[in-house]
Amino acid sequence: MTSDAAILRDALRAVAPGTPLREGLERIQRSHTGALIVLGYTPEVQAMCSGGFDLDVAFTAARLRELCKMDGAVIIDPDQWRIRKANVQLFPDPTIPTDESGMRHRTAQRTARQTHLPVLSLSASMRMISIYVGSEHRLVEEPEALLSRANLAVDTLDRYSQRLDEVLQTLTILEMRDSATVRDVATVMQRMEMIRRITSEITEYLEELGSEGRLLALQVEDLVRGSASERALVMRDYIANPDDLARVEAELSSLGSERIVDLTAISNILGLDVYEVADLDREITPRGVRALSLVPHLSWSAIKVVSAHFNSLPQLRAATVSDLEELEGIGPYRAKLIKENLAHQAQAVSAGIVGW
Repeated sequence: MTSDAAILRDALRAVAPGTPLREGLERIQRSHTGALIVLGYTPEVQAMCSGGFDLDVAFTAARLRELCKMDGAVIIDPDQWRIRKANVQLFPDPTIPTDESGMRHRTAQRTARQTHLPVLSLSASMRMISIYVGSEHRLVEEPEALLSRANLAVDTLDRYSQRLDEVLQTLTILEMRDSATVRDVATVMQRMEMIRRITSEITEYLEELGSEGRLLALQVEDLVRGSASERALVMRDYIANPDDLARVEAELSSLGSERIVDLTAISNILGLDVYEVADLDREITPRGVRALSLVPHLSWSAIKVVSAHFNSLPQLRAATVSDLEELEGIGPYRAKLIKENLAHQAQAVSAGIVGW
């Protein structure tokens, strides 16, 4: 079963600025009237409806506004976006607890808790839109308030992205010098996870902003472009078992805010066996996956073959063209390309040019 929180996220997207439903809700607000709207047309919803009248018409903002002039609830089928019932009285189970005071909001909360469907309640006096789903409850915020918080989050994302670039460049230099440590890797992963979390928070803001967040979405897209693939490459270079990538991703994502600052915890999730702080300074060797990803025209299957065979960047760099040619699917052209590109990467590091 889909969680109430996930259904609530879908409902927030449905009422975002620029959507037909949001336009209808704003029309209702401008007329200073209230409304009770159920987004779901299930047998359970039908069973708790009394009175009113049946409809089967396409949803439009104007129709919603006119139907909400009446006192009863409006039932919308969100799968087909058709209005199914109007001016109905809802009779959810009266024993379901509610912490609301107004009759409309009490009915909305009980209906949502009984059906686990999104139920919208508009207050005529306060001009506020409430969404209920199961035990979840959210007030729909004005775009200005959301934009203010989203812009602060984007500024934070920008700072973290700059810091990630710095620690990633440091890791690249140390890898080429064969002197990277567990601490260096854990620091990079920590920054990457923080960026993922901030991006996730901003994504929620953008979903609620709808058409009002288009420019901000472009800015975020530019800031995080390639970050997910870079994160996967670093993991494949260092996690104890490359097949555990999904598990490592999940465990990093589930780390609490107080543990994400703990490099020891991050290192152990990667499978790097850190038992005390001193272990963080242990040198560690990458498999060369990230370095190989920079070789032009080299397929992912070829990268896996080469990295699995040598299993360390120093051994990969020491390999001759003949050694590379012997690998399945590589051949003379690719072998030469790999050798030349790895040499170019090493020269770039020596020259202090890391962002090649």
